[in-house]
Amino acid sequence: MPYGDLVAQRVQRFDSIERLDESDVTIEEREEYEGHIERGHVVYAGVDYGAILERVEAEADVVVWDGGNNELPFYVPDVHVVVTDPHRAGAELRYHPGETNLRLADYVVVNKEDTADAGAIREVETNVRKTNPDAEIVHANSKITADGEQIAGKRVLVVEDGPTLTHGDAPYGAGLIAARRYGAAEVVDPEPAAVGSLQRVFEEYPHLDTVLPAMGYSEAQRRDLAATIRNAAPDVVVSGTPHDLARILDVDVPVVRVRYELEEKNLTLETILDRHADVLEC
Repeated sequence: MPYGDLVAQRVQRFDSIERLDESDVTIEEREEYEGHIERGHVVYAGVDYGAILERVEAEADVVVWDGGNNELPFYVPDVHVVVTDPHRAGAELRYHPGETNLRLADYVVVNKEDTADAGAIREVETNVRKTNPDAEIVHANSKITADGEQIAGKRVLVVEDGPTLTHGDAPYGAGLIAARRYGAAEVVDPEPAAVGSLQRVFEEYPHLDTVLPAMGYSEAQRRDLAATIRNAAPDVVVSGTPHDLARILDVDVPVVRVRYELEEKNLTLETILDRHADVLEC
């Protein structure tokens, strides 16, 4: 979602990382867009979704709406897939519009099963079946990979996706899992090193578990983020945020990027698309 001058950002089109650089997008926007762009996909964003759709229809055959469960689809979907998180079991019912999306879903992905508690997975599955018994459940892992040699035996500072940690209520993300899995000698607590706006973030969100949210809605906040990392003085930064942190922050230590991919267990997304190929015309 765009921030800043919304009139100027009425319709946005991104087909390269360089276009993101030119547009001076926030860290949150990079977290949303970079993964798609790195895979060769064109990303549209903005505030006028009628005008956006006109542009999209002129160059694409299929529209993928990625709302992150923060919004209802602005376009009526032919296939509606919703992702749930057993690390936050119960959240699928507590928040709007996530709960409404759950009711509307054709398919519900229960993700991160390889790192979640079995009881939490059962709770999410029960909630899905009670709320939307017609939805088909896709059980899946979130396959985490990183350069483990750069993590093993090191003092690491973990930076995670900002919105997931703050208003998303998650105490940690893929970065902390990777740090522990690959044998970090120590996970540095960033809170004592926090400066400026990051100090206020830790005060407002006390549930954070020795991780630093990648807050960067302004240039001043990005400076606070870089200063906090320098003050923490780790050997390595382990970045679980979906964008390339090293591209926009000047830090003096290596940044190890953590990646994660969906690994379906019972029903693949490719199979789902094949089922609906006649409607999607793909």
